Amino acid sequence: MSDDEKAVKIPAQADGPTEQGATLTEDAAPGEVLLKVTGLQKHFPIKKGLLQRQVGAVHAVDGIDFEVRSGETLGVVGESGCGKSTMGRLITRLLEPTAGKIEFQGKDITHLGVSGMRPLRRDVQMIFQDPYSSLNPRHTIGTIVGAPFKLQGVEPEGGIKKEVQRLLSVVGLNPEHYNRYPHEFSGGQRQRIGIARALALNPRLVVADEPVSALDVSIQAQVVNLLDDLQQELGLTYVIIAHDLSVVRHVSDRIAVMYLGKIVELADRDLLYKSPMHPYTKALMSAVPIPDPRRKNAKSERILLKGDVPSPISPPSGCRFHTRCWKATEVCKTTEPPLIELRPGQQVACHHPENFADQAPQDTVLLTVAKEAAELVADEVLAESAETSAALAAEVAETASEPTASTEAEAEADEAAESAEAVEPAEPAKVEVAEPVEPVTPAKAEAAEAAVAEAAEAAGAAESAKAAKGESAESAESAASAEATDAAGSEGQESNGK
Repeated sequence: MSDDEKAVKIPAQADGPTEQGATLTEDAAPGEVLLKVTGLQKHFPIKKGLLQRQVGAVHAVDGIDFEVRSGETLGVVGESGCGKSTMGRLITRLLEPTAGKIEFQGKDITHLGVSGMRPLRRDVQMIFQDPYSSLNPRHTIGTIVGAPFKLQGVEPEGGIKKEVQRLLSVVGLNPEHYNRYPHEFSGGQRQRIGIARALALNPRLVVADEPVSALDVSIQAQVVNLLDDLQQELGLTYVIIAHDLSVVRHVSDRIAVMYLGKIVELADRDLLYKSPMHPYTKALMSAVPIPDPRRKNAKSERILLKGDVPSPISPPSGCRFHTRCWKATEVCKTTEPPLIELRPGQQVACHHPENFADQAPQDTVLLTVAKEAAELVADEVLAESAETSAALAAEVAETASEPTASTEAEAEADEAAESAEAVEPAEPAKVEVAEPVEPVTPAKAEAAEAAVAEAAEAAGAAESAKAAKGESAESAESAASAEATDAAGSEGQESNGK
């Protein structure tokens, strides 16, 4: 019998009922629903004052519904603070839900106590985000990986040490590292230790919370490939929470997009990346870099979202994305859209989805916040979105028909530039270069003095001539005035005699 077969046949818990242990260890057929979540909520209370009265709550997870089938990988993406990690801790029952229902293999585990959850711990395991804080620095690797066997009262064939060494070799570590401490390993090796601990009891469901976010790129590839190989060998089911959309695309069969405690879109991997329906999903997909050198100088159609994610303490009414959406109308502000299947294999919660018919065509007036958000979106994206939104189409048409002041200013600037080009440019002034000065000799100095004297005499003669001309002109003017006076006097006398 091989080691893998030995690992699969784990006896039921010693202190638990035998029938329950047998039920929990039955393999679910591929494609059957393994985990079903309905209306799951988690609100963290905010308390103040001396009496610690509750004054509010953080809506970390606020009503989500999804299913995970046996043998598949569900990826969960979204911005920081949208409730991904809280959701992972809820479905593994590390946190108590505020409301909703969690079913695992058809059994309701929403409010099971410690004793009720103990048999389920071997079937539901979690890989934590931080490989540095999730391992006890005072325990050896053998103690850490072997702890699940002792807690569940399971004695594997060949002993715990042999099984731990086998698990270390499965995740790519040397079995001789059994007696080493966590500080003697690198980040990637610590994450592999966490994976080995999660796989110790051969679980049905593994929730991986950011399994590769703290690792180098080369180590990320190793861990991702390891998870793929283990899924094929052991038939595992994954719920992988991540920020890296490229990693999620590589490992996931279906992808759920979360925003502010809600799932806004849930679709098959290929459909989601090829034709996203929710505007938020489209904005996320536009941020994924394309490793193609031919697109180096291509214009990016990155969609920049306006502002930050609203506070989960007081989330917006209606659709929670309407404060940053470029297609938001009044119905988005007042009515919360349900998560419905608009296309086979693709569910979306949106009144004005992308790449699909408008679900609220009667609402044709954009909100002010939508107009402000549209200023950050490329014209090509707006034109594409206008095809499935009557309000956005009307806004784009109005903008195109009425040129703005900036457009008129650009036209005037173009006309000024054209007129400036029509005028021929003046010839540049020529700079005369002074000739080198020859050394002054005594003879040249005397000649220069004589020339200066002649110039002074010529200037004096010119001034005297001007003076003479002025005197003659003055005398002529005085004579003319005297003659005129005499003529006037004689005419006066004749008139008096008459």
